[in-house]
Amino acid sequence: MKVEKHYAWAVVGAGPAGIAAIGQLLDHGIDGRDIVWIDPSFTVGDFGNKWASVSSNTSVKLFTDFLQASLSFEYDKCEYDFGLATLDPMQTCELRYMVEPLQWVTERLMTKVTPVKDKIHHLKLHEGHWQLSGEHQVVLAQQVILAIGSEAKSLTHAGVEEIPLTTALDKEKIKTACGSDDVVAVFGASHSAIIAVRYLLEEAKVKQVINFYRTPLCYAIKTAEGFLFDDTGLKGQTAVWARQNLHGQDLSRLTRVYADSANVARHLPDCQKVVYAIGFQRRALPMLDDLPHIDYNPYNGIIAPGLFGLGIAFPEAKIDRYNVVEYRVGLWKFMDYLSRIMPLWLNYRLQA
Repeated sequence: MKVEKHYAWAVVGAGPAGIAAIGQLLDHGIDGRDIVWIDPSFTVGDFGNKWASVSSNTSVKLFTDFLQASLSFEYDKCEYDFGLATLDPMQTCELRYMVEPLQWVTERLMTKVTPVKDKIHHLKLHEGHWQLSGEHQVVLAQQVILAIGSEAKSLTHAGVEEIPLTTALDKEKIKTACGSDDVVAVFGASHSAIIAVRYLLEEAKVKQVINFYRTPLCYAIKTAEGFLFDDTGLKGQTAVWARQNLHGQDLSRLTRVYADSANVARHLPDCQKVVYAIGFQRRALPMLDDLPHIDYNPYNGIIAPGLFGLGIAFPEAKIDRYNVVEYRVGLWKFMDYLSRIMPLWLNYRLQA
């Protein structure tokens, strides 16, 4: 497999974080001919392919702010009448309203850089560059941004059929995944877990939901100094529903129990199916010969000289004024982070 070309920058992944990275590199004056963008499909990553039907915890305004934050997106020139523009800017919405604008931006950016449809499976240092080996070709880059995304975590309880989280968070798919005679377990107390509980009760109309949780319900609240629990708290319509239904109200078809071993042993045998909404884990990284135990600095995204992580796989850690440490995940947060950290990345090269 031959090496195609040397580039100054490579961005791996074309989800929202990868899109933001390309926009910021161009905005900072990097010549598009020096940027290679690698993704298997260029269809907005998991955001576009898995989660479009999910109710967001981000306001429409922040989605719009993301689209307008990079001059290289040229979103002001977009002539399409996307549904996003018709929504209340202060409310949340299904992610699908953002997929079409992001796809428009993707296609525009692909004309400004070198797009390569491939999946990277190996990454190593080679003569002062990072060598990225894909299924179809090899490229070299001085600096690399990994925006590879994450996957939903799972558990391995025997005797229950797992409903994928992508199904549990889709109003239509959940109706065909279980029936009115099913008792379904939901592990978790996050935004995703509460959406799953609601859809099982209201859309699938299952017989019973047993929600196993380890932390109390948490809500994002706006204070004079900013948001508290901005990245872990419930927001939007999910928060409204939880406040109305999950604080001691007697819901005949919902049981919420602490997820210790005794409660799991007692209640899980009553369940035929299960949803795991217990968070996300970084997608498997390309094999790294020189860094077998790879990690990143959560305050600046640096993995190694000339190698950086971005997005849900490498979120920024932030300590708020209440000394709460959270990891910032969301389109606008990726863009805000990049605008602050990109000057550092531009100067943290393999070669002086």
